[in-house]
Amino acid sequence: MPARTRPPKSRRGVWDPRTAVEENPCNWPGEPVLRPRREPLRADRPLLVDLFCGAGGFSAGLERAGFEPALGVDIHLPSIETYTLNHPRASAILGDMRRVDDRLLRRALGARRVALVTAGVPCQGFSLCNRKRHDGDHRNWLFREFIRAVRLLRPRLVILENVSGLRAAANGAFARRIEEAIAASGYRVESRLLNAAEFGVPQIRRRLFFVGVRDGASIPWPEPTHGPGRRPCVTVAEAIGDLPPLASGESARTQVARAVTPYQRLMRDGADELHNHTAPRHPASTIRRIARTRPGEPMYARFRQRVRLDPDAPSPTQVSGGIRPQFALGHPAQPRGLTIRERCRLQSFPDRHVICGGIVQGRVQTGNAVPPLLAEALGRALMSLLD
Repeated sequence: MPARTRPPKSRRGVWDPRTAVEENPCNWPGEPVLRPRREPLRADRPLLVDLFCGAGGFSAGLERAGFEPALGVDIHLPSIETYTLNHPRASAILGDMRRVDDRLLRRALGARRVALVTAGVPCQGFSLCNRKRHDGDHRNWLFREFIRAVRLLRPRLVILENVSGLRAAANGAFARRIEEAIAASGYRVESRLLNAAEFGVPQIRRRLFFVGVRDGASIPWPEPTHGPGRRPCVTVAEAIGDLPPLASGESARTQVARAVTPYQRLMRDGADELHNHTAPRHPASTIRRIARTRPGEPMYARFRQRVRLDPDAPSPTQVSGGIRPQFALGHPAQPRGLTIRERCRLQSFPDRHVICGGIVQGRVQTGNAVPPLLAEALGRALMSLLD
């Protein structure tokens, strides 16, 4: 048997850009497939199109702000299953956005005018957590598909979201190209870094948002509600402390504790069952490692970002964990990794929002999502332009 070889590395110790990036095995390889909506759209709400929708964080938050999700598009099969389950009034397209032609987009939407197009374009090529990031990553150019849809649908508002590292990529060239492309499509455009923790999300998560408004109106950005001089940021304990305790591999489907914080009550509102609360199954050595790690400290010397959560602070940024079954964050009081429900709580997905696809693909969806409470704050600010 020939000896196994490792992919080449560059002089800086990162992966050679010529090495093919691993694809998620749950990405749809075929022609795009349209999934029709199961319920009619509400007639009194402005329509939202959510490109690269993932688990639907944009849609969940913007729906709370008064928008009506009409269409979600993504290549990731579990994400589309999650999206359609939680947004029955929206159509969905499963497939590579580069292969979704204009006719299919129009067919999915029908005759009504779209008010807002959003996109959480893939961020792996810009993410500081990705050891394989490089400026030539083909995923860095998917913002062009967002621009194509914007020029086709001509909404009043557009939002594009990505990691903060996009600002520095290629010495700022990608950020400039995105702003120039939005402006050339007929919009006044601004970009701003927003931290989810400052809008009631129990997670330090800084993301770059590009907002475009047709007709040259001034762009109303939301004012932070949490942080120094405001309300205290929501902590991990305030977010997940009411969820049933679990050992490695255990599950729970009913709540046993009373919600004791405003955030817990907000997350539990409207949920009649506990979903996605299954602990990852760990070997005994991993359980011992988590148990002997102090909350707030790294669990692995070589991977400083993999920490046991501090119950009295917001969570650090959740990441997707790639496509392998590894966990990034340890529970602050129980010797195990987080359940998908706990990850949802730290992202501000309500308990009634069900994640499809199991633990590994659930990590992918929750790690990539726009926090709904952050999307809601941005949506409420922009809704004033439509009113």
